[in-house]
Amino acid sequence: MVDPMDDIAKQARQGSVAAIIQILNDKLAEAGVRTRAIFADGVLQLLCEAATPDQLEQSSLVQRIRQILESISPRNIRRVNINSRIVREQQLLWLEEIHRDPESQLLWAEEITLAKPNVFRRLGEDFKGRKPAKKSQPPFPQPSSRFVREKRQFWRGIVGGASLSLLLLLVGWALYDWLGPFTITRTPVSAPNSSPKTTAPATSSAPVASSTQTTALPSSDPFADAVRLAEQTSIAGRNAQTSAQWLDLAAKWQQASDLMAAVPPSDSRYGTAQDRVESYRKKSEIAQQEAKKRRS
Repeated sequence: MVDPMDDIAKQARQGSVAAIIQILNDKLAEAGVRTRAIFADGVLQLLCEAATPDQLEQSSLVQRIRQILESISPRNIRRVNINSRIVREQQLLWLEEIHRDPESQLLWAEEITLAKPNVFRRLGEDFKGRKPAKKSQPPFPQPSSRFVREKRQFWRGIVGGASLSLLLLLVGWALYDWLGPFTITRTPVSAPNSSPKTTAPATSSAPVASSTQTTALPSSDPFADAVRLAEQTSIAGRNAQTSAQWLDLAAKWQQASDLMAAVPPSDSRYGTAQDRVESYRKKSEIAQQEAKKRRS
């Protein structure tokens, strides 16, 4: 059986934001720091929150996050923008808060670039833990030595050809992973008086983030979007089994809660939306607890 932590680490290396945040939160829990994140326009946006400014000391926290991310070596993630602020429990979109007034919302922000991982180290991590199949004992008496020699020569030819094909495939995969696909990223326009190091990522939940890597921009009807997302998440929860699946459900319930919180007071459904903010948040906490149970 696959260890849930190994499965999360593998997803993090493949670029899953939810798995990356799960690892960051586990490793930063002793320091009292929790993180939220979203991947947008080629940049992993991180929001670090703690109860006191001392827990968010810039140089040590940035160095710790860099070490964790470089040990993971997430695929296609090199630029990371780290934002920090005192923890806030209200269910508002942290993107909107920072975008509206970054100077008062953030303690500091810093963008870093991760070092490219060693290609052969990545190959070793991908194949680590794979054990060769045990050879079974032949059920019949050993054939003659001539037949054995001919059979060995035949299989040596097969294995040699397969090994050469596998080697070429691995070299091609390594070059693709090292060079990466050519992509065109869009640079978001910063709001007036905003910090040059902060960008406009989409909504993320705490303490985990959704495994989808699309930017969830505010909708013209957040109430309808929240209801639709809650219905989809409820259906998906019937078949959730693994820790990663429950982790993804927790992030979606939190996103639905954030959407409900974005309903303006002028909307006739405002009272209903406020009730569902708390309801969806509790469902997110239940899903997080289920994810932890399946890791133990």
